[in-house]
Amino acid sequence: MMSPVDGTLAPPPHDAASAAASAAAASFAALLGKLDYLGAHDIESIRQAYRFADEAHLGQLRKNGDPYITHPIAVAAQCAEWKLDAQALMAALMHDAIEDCGVTKQELVERFGAPVAELVDGLTKLERLEFSSREQNQAESFRKMLLAMAKDVRVILIKLADRTHNMRTMGDMPRSKWQRISTETLEIYAPIAHRLGLNFTYRELQDLSFRFLHPWRYEVLAKALERARSRRKDLIARVQRELEDAFAAHGMPVRILGREKTLYSVYRKMDSKHLSFAQVTDIYGFRIVVPELTDCYTGLGLLHQLYKPLPGKFRDYVAIPKLNGYQSLHTTLVGPFGTNIEFQLRTHSMDVVAESGVAAHWLYKANEPGSDTSQRLGTQWLQSLLDIQQETHDASEFWDHIKIDLFPDAVYVFTPKSKILALPRGATLVDFAYAIHSDVGHHAVGGRINGEQRPLRAELSNGDVVEVITDDKAEPNPAWLSFVKTGRARSKIRHHLKAIAQEKSLELGERMLGQALRSEGIAQLPAEDGEHAAVWDKLLRFTGSKNRAELLSDIGMGRRIASMVGKKLAVLLAETGLKPDAVLISRERYDTGREETLSQGVVTLDGSEGMSVQYAPCCRPIPGDRIVGYLGRGEGLVVHAEDCPTARRLRGRDAERFIEVEWADEPVRSFDTTVVVTVTNGKGVLARVASAIATAEADITHVDMGEDPAQTATDIRFSVAVRDRQHLADVLRSLKRTPSVIKAQRYKATPKP
Repeated sequence: MMSPVDGTLAPPPHDAASAAASAAAASFAALLGKLDYLGAHDIESIRQAYRFADEAHLGQLRKNGDPYITHPIAVAAQCAEWKLDAQALMAALMHDAIEDCGVTKQELVERFGAPVAELVDGLTKLERLEFSSREQNQAESFRKMLLAMAKDVRVILIKLADRTHNMRTMGDMPRSKWQRISTETLEIYAPIAHRLGLNFTYRELQDLSFRFLHPWRYEVLAKALERARSRRKDLIARVQRELEDAFAAHGMPVRILGREKTLYSVYRKMDSKHLSFAQVTDIYGFRIVVPELTDCYTGLGLLHQLYKPLPGKFRDYVAIPKLNGYQSLHTTLVGPFGTNIEFQLRTHSMDVVAESGVAAHWLYKANEPGSDTSQRLGTQWLQSLLDIQQETHDASEFWDHIKIDLFPDAVYVFTPKSKILALPRGATLVDFAYAIHSDVGHHAVGGRINGEQRPLRAELSNGDVVEVITDDKAEPNPAWLSFVKTGRARSKIRHHLKAIAQEKSLELGERMLGQALRSEGIAQLPAEDGEHAAVWDKLLRFTGSKNRAELLSDIGMGRRIASMVGKKLAVLLAETGLKPDAVLISRERYDTGREETLSQGVVTLDGSEGMSVQYAPCCRPIPGDRIVGYLGRGEGLVVHAEDCPTARRLRGRDAERFIEVEWADEPVRSFDTTVVVTVTNGKGVLARVASAIATAEADITHVDMGEDPAQTATDIRFSVAVRDRQHLADVLRSLKRTPSVIKAQRYKATPKP
């Protein structure tokens, strides 16, 4: 028997070693059969690389018992499908030689030349990467991969071939590794294949990852697809026949290929749109390969005469190619029996690029312009990643950029200085602000999109020029979390709100505990020093708090009652010999004449308390109103007007949670309240009313005209920001003097029955 490697006579296989050698030789013979596009010299170089790799891996076996060399041969065979050059195939055959066999890079340089050695070395560095679940490690690993890719794109092509074969043979691996490797493939390698235009590899990697991530779902869906395929066999045959007849009648030679949606894309559509398998109607489609570019549009006209098109389902990727060089016309038509079928029209060169992406550069080097486009776009993408890598020194930030870039569903916007930023589709002005800098995001109050003033929740579109308006006194709003899209913005907002809430609630808790202690006859809180350490330790054990800051924050957030903690602290201080001051007790508890349930001392409010104090939206108290404070569980201090129906109901149920509060002599900000204005309907009424409010130097924060159709007399509800009751009275007087205003009054909540 002749060896397919070097033509020498091989002994018959009589034991396991001989059988393994025969298996390896047969695999290599199959590879040689795919190398007809290379010259004799290149094929001989590949033979030498095979001999070297076979000797290096001698005795090594894969998990399924096959000789290890069958894996590098399979990787090289995939590269041969892409028509990669001899250097790439040699590197594919030896890609594990340095890692697993102790071969040095210098040895490869001497035997096979520097270019091949560099490729193998680049692949070896990638092989050592293991994407862990930790973001920092993942980011740093991807940075290394990027550098290898940018140096020579063949590195990542061989790596993708390597990963594809590993996924095809994943069933031989321990199940404990399925989750990690499949997730990594789905999140990292499949998107890279897509961005490089390797659509066939992209789809295969997705399906293989799905198979090993969700084996049961994969099997159920595969069986359902097989049943649907057999049911629709006649439909597909009929459409194929009608297409052939239509194009033949027009005299246009075409190649018609059936196309089926991958299992993973069916599953993803079912999952994202909450559909059953029966509701996914675009499982089948056809690809029509035409001779010339203009034939794409002629063919489109023939299709639209044959079947009715679905409105809004036409995409022209020929005139406007995708970022990875993909070109094709897409249209969805209503075929026989009312079935929706997608059709793609493209030329042969477009088809090569669509399936092979940057690999098309090696497939059709000479006179295929599409391959040049693909190669250029692939290189541009790699270069753009390099630019980000150079600008971003923090690996996690870099990874955030990359994840957006790997998934092409993004918008690209500009700063006023023409710096481009990539953000997820649906990103808002707030996302943009945090992408610029955390401080810009924290102090954002508005923005301009293409020179036009827009609210912070406005969504951005491709090509927008965006400018953020900031105010040093502004702080993040919890409502932003309901519309931001980027993880960076979300985490920054949450962290800032948590820090501010902690700080403000701690300050409030310290004031409240100090006032509760005064009611027990002790003038001030004990210091946090060595002398009082034992007192604080006993108090923390009593409350179950970790430290003093946590205890005070809990009091400020209403999780603990200041009067109860104050009584216990007074007892602990009495044990150290500190006696209560009887005069102070009398003054603090009874000089206001209120009951003890309201006597934890008076909390003074000036509007600077932040999120630890809320002003109840049911009654919207303003300075000058008589007010009470309710310690809601976990929500801090809520301030109500004393005559508020909600406050009365709460007092009847939780009287011990009410504390005495009062307004400071000079509040530091305005407060919102609601004014109801009854007007005679007519032209310009709203403008006159708004002008009257502005004349009284009040700001309108919201207008509600209701949903009922306009009547002769209509109620308009305004939220206005006023300094105090006197300011509100000025606003109401200004309104009452306005023509068309019948009545103007402050809105008061009515008690619920």
